Amino acid sequence: MVKAIRSVTRSGDSSGILAPQMQAASPSSFDPAGAGGVLLGALLICIGIGLLVGWAAGSAGIGALVGAVLGILAGIGAVYRRYRGAF
Repeated sequence: MVKAIRSVTRSGDSSGILAPQMQAASPSSFDPAGAGGVLLGALLICIGIGLLVGWAAGSAGIGALVGAVLGILAGIGAVYRRYRGAF
């Protein structure tokens, strides 16, 4: 008498020698386009503030440059705070 062998791929339960069925990973809440928007927004706001302060002090170009440097740092900080728990 010949017994039918069950296919491994059709089995719903797991055996002792096979790995358990894998679960799908939860989707990440990180949005690269949103992070770029936050970075760009913080950069432009700081450049604008630096431009106004520099204009009031007599050198709008230097003020915009200082605002850009501070805006990069502010943008990085804003993206970090916004997406802190994404990873």
